[in-house]
Amino acid sequence: MQSRDHDTEPLRLYTYWRSSAAYRVRIGLALKALAYESVPVHLLRDGGQQHAAGYRALNPQELVPVLVHGRRVLRQSLAILEYLDECWPQPALLPADARGRARVRALAQAVACDVHPLNNLRVLQFFEQQWAVPQAERETWVRHWIGTGLAALEAMLADDPATGAFCHGDAPGLADCCLVPQLYNARRFGMDVEAWPTLARIERACLALPAFRAAAPEAQPDAPAAS
Repeated sequence: MQSRDHDTEPLRLYTYWRSSAAYRVRIGLALKALAYESVPVHLLRDGGQQHAAGYRALNPQELVPVLVHGRRVLRQSLAILEYLDECWPQPALLPADARGRARVRALAQAVACDVHPLNNLRVLQFFEQQWAVPQAERETWVRHWIGTGLAALEAMLADDPATGAFCHGDAPGLADCCLVPQLYNARRFGMDVEAWPTLARIERACLALPAFRAAAPEAQPDAPAAS
């Protein structure tokens, strides 16, 4: 049986207000009502604070998020979310049955492994800095891959009896933690998420919950002040 010492150890999240990977973890922390210290890592300032030697020592990938729990350093958003689920099982982010867990992981990975990496900041910066790809063409790339991925996700969710008010059943979970930040990204690039009615419906159900609102980019301490 796992020790409950983790209940008293502090949580510290290295995050960036507009990072969708960090946004996923903030949602998970909020759903589980876990208090944590937010440590902003500005991905653009000073050439990208994630590239500084101190942060690179914490995460050699030079990415956010990183969750520090006591003396443990945890990387990769999906691994962090599953860690939270194992340490604090309720409310659960994954279903109790093997088939349900496989479905939810597939939905989450469709976003985190297939869609998100292709429109990540470092990919777009490489296009700009190495190949001088114009902004309009970079944005066309982003919209193509987001659209392709979200269309597939819509097909995976629509008319599936396992889909409920949320991606799986009637409680938010791991897949919803991934979906909502990706739809936020889609809007940043001028995409109409109503093109995917099941995704848009699930997003509305998520954003009605305080945990999702608390995790939103604009609600973060490092978000730019509203003009």
